[in-house]
Order: sequence, then structure tokens, then C-alpha cells
Amino acid sequence: MKPYVLVVASIAALAPIQAYANPPQTIRFELTVSAGASKCLPNAHGKVIDHTFGNVENLEVVITGLPPFTDFVIFNIEVPNAPFGLAWYNGDILTDATGTGVTNLVGRFNIGTFIVSQGVPASPPPNVFPKPPAVLPEATVGVKTNPVQIYHLGVWFNDHNDAVKAGCPGTETPFTSNHDAGIQVLNTASFPDNAGPLFNLK
Repeated sequence: MKPYVLVVASIAALAPIQAYANPPQTIRFELTVSAGASKCLPNAHGKVIDHTFGNVENLEVVITGLPPFTDFVIFNIEVPNAPFGLAWYNGDILTDATGTGVTNLVGRFNIGTFIVSQGVPASPPPNVFPKPPAVLPEATVGVKTNPVQIYHLGVWFNDHNDAVKAGCPGTETPFTSNHDAGIQVLNTASFPDNAGPLFNLK
């Protein structure tokens, strides 16, 4: 038998072992209406399917009971309620005529999801979206933090004016790309603060 045939045969023999060592896994969980939006959006709800392929996850998020044709943003957050701790902007969800929105995010959404900064970099962060119009000024000095796990999710109005149109408080928050979003509408507060749902995907 030629050497390359042996190599192919070896890889084929190992494939089932590797597949068994890192099998696909799926978890499902709910997003519940945030306290600040419970009166103006009592029927807001979300469902999440988090599927891992071993080295990457697909996070499917479906939100319902929201204003039609409205843009929302989704974040990974340290804890579900204010002040939220560390947060990571992941994407937008645009609702249709029925107030339903769907997004699929690809990245790391499992027990290993974290943020870390080993020290203040020599170059300052860019000040791309200054205050005003941003709600908060951008940091112009780097920070240092040990690894922080972020296992919760939150969904915000992308624009505080859309919140007002929906009869919600017009509070401005920094939770969108240009840092002038509206209030949070959905989160994973049904899970403990220190054990958000992404913790359950090993």
C-alpha cells in the first residue's frame, strides 16, 4: 500500500473518534420582557437556539410582540439588569409587519465566552462617536481587567425615539453602535446573575 493511502486510511479511522469527542450540542432558552418595558411592551418575548459545531456557535434569536418595522440591537452582557457590567455588541434585529424579528449570529456563545484586557495599550482607543450626540463619551484611555465571563443576553431599542413611539420611556442608553440607543426590552433575567444561559453550552 502506498504511503498516501495509509495517511487517508488513518484520517478516516480517526474521524469517528474526533466526532464523538466534540459532538454537536444545542440549547434553547427564553428571553423575557425587561422590567422597564413590561408596561409598554407586555407581550414582548424571545426564543434563542444556541448550537455549537465544536469550534463555533450559531445563535438564532427570534423576538416577538414588538413594534413593527423597528430596529433592535442585541448584546452579550455580564448580568441581565442594569448596570449590566461588561457588554459586547453583537448585531441588530429588524422586526417585520407583525413585530417579529429574527437574526443568526456566528461566534463564540458558550461557557468560554469572555472579555479580557491585559493592560492599557500604548495607543489610546479611537474617539469615533463622541458625546454629543452619544449618551456617554467614548473612553480615550484603555482599561485593564482579568477575564470576565459574559453569559447573558439583552435586547435594546436601537433608537430611543422608537421607544417613545411605542409608548415606552424615552431614556437614552449607550447600547448601540453610535451610543444613543433606547431602553432594554428583553433579557435573560430568568437565569441567575452569575450563571446566564450561555454557561450551559459546554
